[in-house]
Amino acid sequence: MVYDLEQEKQEILARYKDLISNTYRTLDEEQNKLIRKAFDIALDAHKDQRRKSGEPYIYHPIEVAKIVANEIGLGATSIACALLHDVIEDSEYTHEDLEKLFGEKIAKIVNGLTKISIMNHQNISIQSENYRKLLLTLSEDFRVILIKIADRLHNMRTLESMRPDKQKKIASETVYIYAPLAHRLGLYNIKSELEDLSLKYNNPEVYAEIDHKLELANEQRHKYVDEFTKEVSERLKEENLSFTIKGRAKAISSIYRKMVKQSVLFEEVYDNYAIRIIYKSDARNEKFLAWKIYSIVTDLYHSNPQRMRDWITQPRSTGYESLHLTVLGPDKKWIEVQIRSERMDDIAEKGVAAHYKYKEGYRPNSDEKNFEKWVTTIREVLETQQHLTTTELLDNIKLNLYSKEVFVFTPQGEIKILPVGSTALDFAFSVHSDLGTRCLGAKVNGKLVPISHVLQNGDQVDILSSQNQKPKSDWLDFVVTSKAKSKIKSYLNSTKNHLVSEGKEILQRKLRHAKIAFNDEEINRMQKFFNLKTSQELFLFFQDGTLDTGDLRKYIESKSVFNNLLNRFRKSPVKNLAFEEPAQTNLDMIVFGKDEEKLNYTFAKCCNVIPGDKIFGFITISEGIKIHSDNCPNAINLRAQYDYRVMEAKWVNAESFKNRIKIEIEGLDRMGMINDITQVISNSMSIDMKSMTIASNDGIFTGSINLEVKNRSQLEETFKQLKNISGISKVQRI
Repeated sequence: MVYDLEQEKQEILARYKDLISNTYRTLDEEQNKLIRKAFDIALDAHKDQRRKSGEPYIYHPIEVAKIVANEIGLGATSIACALLHDVIEDSEYTHEDLEKLFGEKIAKIVNGLTKISIMNHQNISIQSENYRKLLLTLSEDFRVILIKIADRLHNMRTLESMRPDKQKKIASETVYIYAPLAHRLGLYNIKSELEDLSLKYNNPEVYAEIDHKLELANEQRHKYVDEFTKEVSERLKEENLSFTIKGRAKAISSIYRKMVKQSVLFEEVYDNYAIRIIYKSDARNEKFLAWKIYSIVTDLYHSNPQRMRDWITQPRSTGYESLHLTVLGPDKKWIEVQIRSERMDDIAEKGVAAHYKYKEGYRPNSDEKNFEKWVTTIREVLETQQHLTTTELLDNIKLNLYSKEVFVFTPQGEIKILPVGSTALDFAFSVHSDLGTRCLGAKVNGKLVPISHVLQNGDQVDILSSQNQKPKSDWLDFVVTSKAKSKIKSYLNSTKNHLVSEGKEILQRKLRHAKIAFNDEEINRMQKFFNLKTSQELFLFFQDGTLDTGDLRKYIESKSVFNNLLNRFRKSPVKNLAFEEPAQTNLDMIVFGKDEEKLNYTFAKCCNVIPGDKIFGFITISEGIKIHSDNCPNAINLRAQYDYRVMEAKWVNAESFKNRIKIEIEGLDRMGMINDITQVISNSMSIDMKSMTIASNDGIFTGSINLEVKNRSQLEETFKQLKNISGISKVQRI
């Protein structure tokens, strides 16, 4: 391609001027010089590089720096690091060079970003191992994570230039790792945008449909906000309040989650946009004014008390503060209203970075302490869960990142923030690990309860303990915090390892006496003979007497017979319980990769795949290629963790294949309803109906129907016709 270098030079300068247009007003001369110096080095380092789109590479660090400055609100050091974040990886500049030019702090942050960037080019199994290191950098300098999130956001905004398979891989990784991090750091706008963009590439049809419907409703939304603003503003002005009112649509990904969770259509999601009232206040009157505005709004409109959220009296551990209420608005539609001060709004928009803006003088409270506690918790989880696989570790971390919270009190009145669903035992471990391992029960609000008792907001908890108490395996069934799970597993593993070691010695002696070699091959044979999952189970059974010399004798006598059976079993084909494996004559149904190879495959049990669905292949360790739907609940995790095992797949001859699916149907019962349903399925669509179950209760019917369909288009047309039947309110595929 031929590039207009002069025009590009002008565009680079224009983008840089746009970056510094805000910083000159907020930063001093020395800080602005630092940013200019970083820009000059980045421009030199990337002078010969271009992005996949063909644009000069320098556009990317400038845009990342803009996100860091304007959307996260970080200062000169972070802006400089954002400009330099790819310099070490993509040029001849080294860590030592940057240290000489900018000092140790900036060089260290850029070096941390370089390590994360390098691991992004590796396969995900290695990458998720390095995720421990990524999270550990939080406790050293959280700016590494914030700049990395900004980097990922710009990559997602410009993802259209990548290949479709790369788009899905990056989008899955984003929603799996970076969106939860953004959420936990209080970057709610960025978290929503990351989730929306991930949905755009992982499920483009759904994204486009919701986006189109929001666009159509845009004019109506503006009209609604204007009407609400007019009524509320008059009352607020009477009280001499200084405020602004904004209206915004809910995130597309948030609307989609509600549609899936509640099994409803877009039109049935009743609060798909929100109104925000932001008021000016000094520190002393901030909380008082929030409740005053709440009172004014609820005087004008009926509120839904079940959807009231008070994050001002007790802020979230991220520091988020706001009053949320849902009211029946001017047109008798439910609408969410958020009430917050300018300071609260700044923290809600820019997350943890904004905490430090208010650290001195305004309202130093527990916000920073909560964040520091979270950082400490993450570090503790990483350091104490060495026995977990990285995937298990990621799931534990994500559980704590995304969980909602309850606030409970120690007998001394100290607040503990725990995930929703936490038990008295979780609380004990949060106070101290030793207290958790010795926990017998608890007194909650003065009442004796078991250690499995689920805690509620405002509970006061006093733990009862005993030196004779020890952790038990069933404790893992009701604890939810990573710390509790980790400590219990650690104790159980240390006890189990001792017993396994004893059992191993017992088995070794018995095999030596029987003149049989003690080796991995023999242990594997015995494990399969006794139908045990692991060699550890085998050793434990010999340790506790479940298996003895008589059982060993049976094994020795049947060794030859067992080996014959094992060989026959290995040769027998594996049947999929949900679908028959395609016969050789049907192997052209699905082809794989760019070369459209014909390979053996089976269908995954986690998703009902039918011809016409968008699909991909996943290479399993022991069962060959499994076919998953793009909308499979496990698709995000598979692409995020094991992208190198994902294969492109497509249908070749969908019409020649039938597949059985199950649909759920619901509506108002009436005479002739069943006849109308069967007319559509059997007569209009000529679909073979294998079974049908209908139940009616007080005028409402629910039913499930097993159908054998040819392809997706036939199913979609059937759904369309069923929804047109009078009285039917819901039709969905299970």
